[in-house]
Amino acid sequence: MKRRNFIQKTALTGGAISLGSNFAYSNLSANALKAHKFNLNYAPHLGMFKELAGDDPIDQINFMADQGFTAFEDNGMMKRDVALQTKMGETLAKRGMTMGVFVVDKGGNMKNTLAAGKQEYIDIFLDGCKRAVETAKRVNAKWMTVVPGGFERKLPIGVQDGNVIEALKRGTEILEPHGLTMVLEPLSDSPDLYLQNSDQTYMICKGVDSPSCKILFDIYHMQKTEGHLIHNMDLTWDEIAYIQIGDNPGRKEPTTGEINYKNVFKWIHEKGFNGVLGMEHGNSKDGKAGEQAVIDAYIQEDSFL
Repeated sequence: MKRRNFIQKTALTGGAISLGSNFAYSNLSANALKAHKFNLNYAPHLGMFKELAGDDPIDQINFMADQGFTAFEDNGMMKRDVALQTKMGETLAKRGMTMGVFVVDKGGNMKNTLAAGKQEYIDIFLDGCKRAVETAKRVNAKWMTVVPGGFERKLPIGVQDGNVIEALKRGTEILEPHGLTMVLEPLSDSPDLYLQNSDQTYMICKGVDSPSCKILFDIYHMQKTEGHLIHNMDLTWDEIAYIQIGDNPGRKEPTTGEINYKNVFKWIHEKGFNGVLGMEHGNSKDGKAGEQAVIDAYIQEDSFL
């Protein structure tokens, strides 16, 4: 090959490489430019943006990051294939996203109630905690949801409280060495559930007395059972480690119900909360337009500064 032709070919190839790099950079820049800068760490879940992002869990996580979301939660993480857990954890780390809660597998919200004080139920719970440690390592999680189960109606409430506290202490012995925290979630789903109010959960956490046992304050559930959201959050604040979101009625995105989320978010931000706020709700509308409406709602309610 003549020297002149070699130089021309080299120049063209180098230009193509440079052009390709510029295209790649432009694509990355485009994603960075369209990502909204949120004031709080809102965490979507799988399925919330599947019409816009596709069915693949990794694509969904990347889409969330591209929109500016800095956290992610997945209640069913413990039931997912280990290979997928690992890949999800790697993707979250790559995108700089915080892993939020997953649910400790103890057989369901109403089953194996810790209030009963039965060893077989405690063993199921402790086994769930041990397996949760391994899951947490794969996805770099810090928090995991625990629901103690239903009431044990044959026992006085004080005895039930004592049984729950003692069982949870056993759980913290498993989690504490790994720097993990179970977050107790009071629910409004059924009058048969043992844990329903924030003050009750606060009492349980004080009884357990461990950094590995704190409150998950689900705003949707607490609006239904007790209201006075900001007041009750303030009363129990020193035990709250995690927050979840959903408007009422309907358990859909903020702006679809009665809760003044802009004020609630502003108060949480002023408290200096740098943890995760899980978007544990459905979409009020179907399709891509409904998914975009969720993103738009969070941008709107997050604009409190």
